[in-house]
Amino acid sequence: MGNIALVVGATGITGSNLAEELIAQGWITYGLSRNIDNAIPGLRPVKANLLDEENLTEALAGISPTHVYFTTWMRNDTEEENIRVNSALVRNLLHVLSPKKSVQHVALVTGLKHYLGPFEAYAKDGILPETPVREEHPRLSLPNFYYAQEDEVYQASEREGFTWSVHRPHTVVGYAVGNLMNIGTTLAVYASICKETGRKFIWPGSEAQWNGVSDVTDAKVLAKQLIWASTTETAKNQAFNITNGDIFRWKWLWKRLADRFGIEAEGFNGSVRPLEKELQNDHPLWKAIAEKYDLKENHLNKLSSAWHTDLDLGRPLEVMCDMSKSRKLGFTAFKSTEDSFAEVFEKLKAEKMIP
Repeated sequence: MGNIALVVGATGITGSNLAEELIAQGWITYGLSRNIDNAIPGLRPVKANLLDEENLTEALAGISPTHVYFTTWMRNDTEEENIRVNSALVRNLLHVLSPKKSVQHVALVTGLKHYLGPFEAYAKDGILPETPVREEHPRLSLPNFYYAQEDEVYQASEREGFTWSVHRPHTVVGYAVGNLMNIGTTLAVYASICKETGRKFIWPGSEAQWNGVSDVTDAKVLAKQLIWASTTETAKNQAFNITNGDIFRWKWLWKRLADRFGIEAEGFNGSVRPLEKELQNDHPLWKAIAEKYDLKENHLNKLSSAWHTDLDLGRPLEVMCDMSKSRKLGFTAFKSTEDSFAEVFEKLKAEKMIP
């Protein structure tokens, strides 16, 4: 069909799953990242630094994508710095691609911080949106790099004439190693440590999250929506929430995850018990586990992103997304959340990332 995709952040949890789906659907697919990863059959890797326009221009010479999927970001110490750096990532890429006149659609992946606020003000200071969150909710009066990235896409779209879509997943569940925000791998590593040591699988989050209704987003479902929105006329120039399509309570799912590892689950006991603190002294232990079971990765921090799992599970309110908008337009992909976690755990074991 002549579709040429450029997946920006192709080694991440969202980008890697998207690249696999694009290739499966017959797209010519380039994967841009700071570190080349050839693990995906059929992916054409592009090593580039998004903050260096000269390097970016050289890396993309001879590549004229029709569709750009932006799935990456860089974490900084403050939200002001997040805004400066992450808006530049988008701006630089679209500026370099502009002379090619090839881009037909740009899809940007953000998330629920659009509704909850940036990490440093995450669901704090009385900023508690009405749930389920809906795409028409107004922006918060807080600095937010998601807004800055959106604005870069909007402005470039007006100049260049391409269409756009914005995708707002809840917590993303999928296979990826070294990802900054990976609850599936983090919980698998924690459960593996519990099994090895006989420790309980302790709920790290809030009472509201433990008892409340929630949902998550399978990376493969997100990939399908990204492609759908970029190739469906009625879906263009719009923002969409994206989740699996089911809902659950963590007090139900937590025990089921523990049962998969044959360990004892412990629920909310009246206080938040951060996973980052629970794992802080387990780096030598993980090295020993990795050696014992001949695992591929012995650095705990390269697998676990406990800080982000704590942010998700520690929210002081239940959070779920309304999916009506894309459903009405014909997007029907669905995934059982328990299956999402089960598939990640099985993949991690098969790839010798966990025992």
